Amino acid sequence: MEWLERTELLLGRAKLDRLRQANVLIVGLGGVGAYAAEMICRAGVGSMTIADADTVSASNINRQLVALTSTIGQAKTSVLAQRLLDINPDLQLRTVGGFIKDEATYTLLDSEPYTYVVDAIDTLSPKAHLIKGCLDRGIPVVSSMGAGAKTDPTKVEIEDIARTHHCPLAHMRRKRLHKMGIHTGFQAVFSAEKIREGAMIIDEQTNKKSNTGTISYMPAVFGCCCASVVIRDLIGELR
Repeated sequence: MEWLERTELLLGRAKLDRLRQANVLIVGLGGVGAYAAEMICRAGVGSMTIADADTVSASNINRQLVALTSTIGQAKTSVLAQRLLDINPDLQLRTVGGFIKDEATYTLLDSEPYTYVVDAIDTLSPKAHLIKGCLDRGIPVVSSMGAGAKTDPTKVEIEDIARTHHCPLAHMRRKRLHKMGIHTGFQAVFSAEKIREGAMIIDEQTNKKSNTGTISYMPAVFGCCCASVVIRDLIGELR
């Protein structure tokens, strides 16, 4: 494919073929997930499933790839699908529009032979169940922690979940995962930057979202970092 010639020049034909043969699931298409999905698509991954039950709202416009004044009210899966297929018309793409929680999580993971999963869910319980489902099935997963209430992209790190630090949301998620017997085993994207006072309202109730102030570029940085983990691991270059 002509549009992948620069990628092939960088990685070589064999590694590009690995990406073409990969099948990646992205769950959550908000500020982080949509950017991760687009970067994975542009890298040449051949098959993708994108999952989100939400529609675009005006409050998404400051930070989400799918959010434009012209897309308000549309399903995020639909908006992103059009964009991904415009990038790569040969992409094998599936969209899932329901809420991914409880048994639906495991049904989704068993529905395709996924080679990688991106967890960009912003609620605690579904996030934990997706991670557990991946680990139980031996599917590599990268998980995004909180991009909100931060402004410094140089503080973003990629580490095993056990080595995350100075991130309140990562701390909460570690606690929940520990109760499920999970202490390590997957990469997390997080920021050690101190959160801005008054910028985050955390609700630990099941399926409750945190209300968080967010700047335009931070979710994109997190999404690109998630994509980098997927791509580098698929081609055997993740250290």
